[in-house]
Amino acid sequence: MRTLKNFDFKEKRVLVRCDFNVPLDDKGNILDDFRIKETIPTIEYLMKEGAKIILMTHIGRPGGKIVESLRVTPVRDRLMEYLNSSSSASRIYKTSDCIGEEIEKRICEMQPGEILLLENLKFHIGEEKNDDRFAKELSKLGDIYINDAFGTCHQPYASIIGVPKYLPSGAGFLLEKEIKILTILRENPRKPEIAIIGGVKVETKAKFIDKISENADFVLIGGLIEKEIREKKVRFKNPEKIIGPVDPADALDIGPKTIARFKEKIALAKTIFWSGPLGKIEEKPFQKGSKAVARAIIESGAVSVVGGGETVEFINKMGLTEKFTHVSTGGGAMFDFVVNGKSVGIAALK
Repeated sequence: MRTLKNFDFKEKRVLVRCDFNVPLDDKGNILDDFRIKETIPTIEYLMKEGAKIILMTHIGRPGGKIVESLRVTPVRDRLMEYLNSSSSASRIYKTSDCIGEEIEKRICEMQPGEILLLENLKFHIGEEKNDDRFAKELSKLGDIYINDAFGTCHQPYASIIGVPKYLPSGAGFLLEKEIKILTILRENPRKPEIAIIGGVKVETKAKFIDKISENADFVLIGGLIEKEIREKKVRFKNPEKIIGPVDPADALDIGPKTIARFKEKIALAKTIFWSGPLGKIEEKPFQKGSKAVARAIIESGAVSVVGGGETVEFINKMGLTEKFTHVSTGGGAMFDFVVNGKSVGIAALK
């Protein structure tokens, strides 16, 4: 797989698939911009190399229709804040669509170092359906395709697996970093290793728990997911490694005995993976367990990898993101990669 260092970008039109699918409030304000911030190094490198940069992303689930509240304008504004504070970028232009003659004409007028942000890809049904015509239309906009959208790499979208068929393709810095760190977690973690799995939807996490328990010494699980395991009678390959809550009524948050038990295991670890909150963290009274676990992970000095939207947003709000070894931009993509060692988006680059 090629990376940014394998290309000459000077005066080339570079089509960059980003994952700017950020949470928005009902007024269109960005609630968490972690995914935007993590893509800045790739954009700055392309600017320095004299590329004509065309960014593309999706937000939400508009279902192939134009939804005004899901336009990418807030993303453009946040990108400008980051780039203006760290480089000489003066403006990022946003288009009213993502394909068509008007867009092609605008790109022809671009100067090296200039940035264009295409409108929400999912306003076209062809994106989610991986329509080949839509992929071809997108590919006409660039000379080189760069994927820096790890969080969407498990999805068979036109912009993820269709466009690379038509353009020389490679990985951006973010995607390259995610692959490197998650491969170590999957294949060669420092021991002892523990995994901490919270949240809900055990059916989407069961394969992951089975896979990571092959290497992990223990898998610590939250109350809500333990409740689902019991109710749905889920069976695991290494049940002796799975440690659940010990306090009664631990579903909304883990209690003091469980916190103590989890901290004891965390203190022994050399590698820690955490995904999924350990309580109903949207309500302050139920944040205690997740906060205690976050601080225990940092204090352990272990290699620490955190992923999943809710968990990442939570540690961002606590101001602890920089304290972890790696904070992944993926949720489902991260699980998919750790289980399978690949994803459709990464495979398309090869």
